[in-house]
Amino acid sequence: MRGALPDYPWDAMAPYAQRAAEHPEGALNLSIGSPVDAAPEAVQRALGVASDAHGYPATAGTSELQAAIADWMLRRRGVTVAADAVLPTIGSKELVALLPFLLGLGKDEAVVFPRVAYPSYAMGAALVGADAIASDEPAEWPENTRLVWLNSPSNPDGRVLDVEALRAAVSRARELGAVIVGDECYAEFAWQEPWKSEGVPSILDPRVVGDDHTGVLSAYSLSKQSNLAGYRAAFVAGDAALISQLLTVRKHAGLMQPGPVQRAMVAALGDELHVAQQYTKYEARRAQLQGALESMGYRIDGSEAGLYLWATRGVDAWESIAEFAEIGILAGPGVFYGDHSPQHVRLAITATDADIAAAAARMRAQSMTT
Repeated sequence: MRGALPDYPWDAMAPYAQRAAEHPEGALNLSIGSPVDAAPEAVQRALGVASDAHGYPATAGTSELQAAIADWMLRRRGVTVAADAVLPTIGSKELVALLPFLLGLGKDEAVVFPRVAYPSYAMGAALVGADAIASDEPAEWPENTRLVWLNSPSNPDGRVLDVEALRAAVSRARELGAVIVGDECYAEFAWQEPWKSEGVPSILDPRVVGDDHTGVLSAYSLSKQSNLAGYRAAFVAGDAALISQLLTVRKHAGLMQPGPVQRAMVAALGDELHVAQQYTKYEARRAQLQGALESMGYRIDGSEAGLYLWATRGVDAWESIAEFAEIGILAGPGVFYGDHSPQHVRLAITATDADIAAAAARMRAQSMTT
């Protein structure tokens, strides 16, 4: 039986949020990477056209959506998957948290995830009573490992795993008989070379797995690239046998993506222009925020890709959180992402142009007083 779950970590931010709100010009929230720009018009239209959704949707997704996902995987990720080897999910967070359950994991089995990581990987293990192991070194993964999560580009630190690292992880997972999943939701936002030119490699890349997807899955979301966080539009692709297993459990559990969202996903996956436009917006916001952070004496680590800046000035993360709160800015403490980043903070580049400009101005003003 599942034990008590830990407190929700963001509750610890309440006093800092209160302090930031006392700023004369109001609080600027850079702690959560929630999109603020409009969803593409074509996607909104598709959602509206499909709004007369009186029947139950297909858990597996419509054939149109399955084809759109497979086509997108080939175009954007260089990966060939069959239409029946993809599965829509209700956002990516539910997949991350529920995958150990969907795979039938339990006590005395282990879920491995990165040392610096989004907390839902560990929560997924907790929900089924499995061991939660934070490790970036495949040789250290224990024999009872049954699920491995990779996250590239990473949330929060923006690191990217190259083909060699992905290949080593897949090899070790297969040796252990474990399922391995690449959480790749930020792949369209690479800021540094070689990823900016070459693209971020997928765990299903032929250079990683050849044409054998056995035991390997890729998870993706349209929340970031298409501003569809409110739609809960995501999918998983890869090993057809695993997809079939997940489909069966999801049918029994009633985990089906709403029909209008499926239609909206088709529109989003077929349009690359809006993603390129969003990239340009985030690139400009990122540059402005990075310069301001550096003016305050912060060093940017990692952050090769993704929608966050992973910053430190060599002091306890909560000291930095307090410093930002004093100028009306909310950031995320590194300790929310494991025990290995006690001096880092995460700042999102997903705020509006006006809020990013205001935050940068406050940071630069603060740097002139210290």
